[in-house]
Amino acid sequence: MILATDVHYLSEVEARAAAVVFEHWDDPAPVAMYADRATGFGPYVPGRFYERELPCLLPMLHWLLSAHDVHTVVVDGYVDLGEKAGLGRHVANALAEDDLTPAIVGVAKTQFDGAPAEEVLRGESTTPLWVTASGLSNAEAGNHVRTMYGRFRMPTLLLLVDHIARGHVVPL
Repeated sequence: MILATDVHYLSEVEARAAAVVFEHWDDPAPVAMYADRATGFGPYVPGRFYERELPCLLPMLHWLLSAHDVHTVVVDGYVDLGEKAGLGRHVANALAEDDLTPAIVGVAKTQFDGAPAEEVLRGESTTPLWVTASGLSNAEAGNHVRTMYGRFRMPTLLLLVDHIARGHVVPL
């Protein structure tokens, strides 16, 4: 199974973490959708985005990794930022502390200078997504993202998890 995640901040003290679970990269719909209220995060600090996201994502990830046979987690952002760890690397390191070792794929909408990422064009868009990975190569992860269902730049399931995080879609 593959698990895609996203977080939306509702206020300075509350966020909504969301996830969709799917079996194959080209699936048009998830097998499960989740949303959870998140607290305990700090303010956004440039260069330390992961400190804001990790408290929101980790409780849900621990539960979902025990509930589903997940081999890959997709995060909204980078795994590595050149020499620095991005959100995906911090997620991988935190999960590894509990002997959880899914591959991590980061899908970013903007380029980060110095981050070796796979440039992925989808649909008719001329604006790429930037894909990085842990547990598989950036090229392999980029190919997976390229094959995801949907006609537009953002794959349908990544748009769905964003809409769930924003409260536009309520999981059943």
